[in-house]
Amino acid sequence: MTATSDITRERIAATEAVIRPHIRRTPLIAADLADFALPAAPVTFKLEMLQHSGSFKARGAFANLLLRQVPQAGVVAASGGNHGAAVAYAAQRLGIPATIFVPDITSPAKAERIRGYGAELVIAGNRYADALAASEAHVARTGAMAVHAYDQPETLIGQGSVGLELEQDAPDIDTLLVAVGGGGLIGGIAAWSAGRTRIIAVEPEQSPTLHSAFAAGAPVDAPAGGLAADSLAPRRVGELMFPIARAHVERVVLVSDDAIRQAQAALWSRLRLVTEPGGAAAFAALLSRGYQPAPGERIAVLLCGGNTTAVNFDS
Repeated sequence: MTATSDITRERIAATEAVIRPHIRRTPLIAADLADFALPAAPVTFKLEMLQHSGSFKARGAFANLLLRQVPQAGVVAASGGNHGAAVAYAAQRLGIPATIFVPDITSPAKAERIRGYGAELVIAGNRYADALAASEAHVARTGAMAVHAYDQPETLIGQGSVGLELEQDAPDIDTLLVAVGGGGLIGGIAAWSAGRTRIIAVEPEQSPTLHSAFAAGAPVDAPAGGLAADSLAPRRVGELMFPIARAHVERVVLVSDDAIRQAQAALWSRLRLVTEPGGAAAFAALLSRGYQPAPGERIAVLLCGGNTTAVNFDS
């Protein structure tokens, strides 16, 4: 396996060139925090929920399928939903058979996407860890290639292309807020930024995987519940991302389920942006004032997923 030290800007840039024909360069939208009844400050949103398959995960999926040798048995993935949809989408586009294992907490919107992309969908257990164990048994039986949602070098390198795009399109950003589940996204982005941009992690209070790892000094099991459990609640963060995060992620902000709901509603009512709970978590840190920008600080927020059937949040 590639060492963490090999997850570099150079490899991310090279991989971005490989996956570029298959992914969207997602747009930015500029706003002001005053629009959300907060002290005035500019904020830039990176709309990664507009990525193919509805989340940033398509980047890592294509990186795995294009950079690794795929066997005749195809690929298999365990997922809360978004990673599975991304692998199913990439496999469909490349003509590769795919089997996706998900827990029963996966949202209907995500399950529908996976089936719609032609993958075989298997429900296994009630948490991501259960689906992962079932997928590993499938790999042992069939010889299919496992595409890990976050603890695979190609996954991190692919997700790092988000950081590359943001640096090119918004080079003046001081701080980026990123939601964390298993850590593949923030690990890839942090490897790209390597201290050039302040990286703030955001996690649900009921799924504090990176927060727990920072406290323990290593990845450890953490609770896995809450509103965003289908996208931000693995048992623990990945081994590959942890040293990158320890070096380049400034801190972790925890947000409540209520704050996530309010962030979803505010993004819809003010900007007409539809996000799933996990996709809105990073903004929840600003809206709840868990993270308060300093005067003059230039903030970006990654809206990482939009796979939801809840389109209208107006009351």
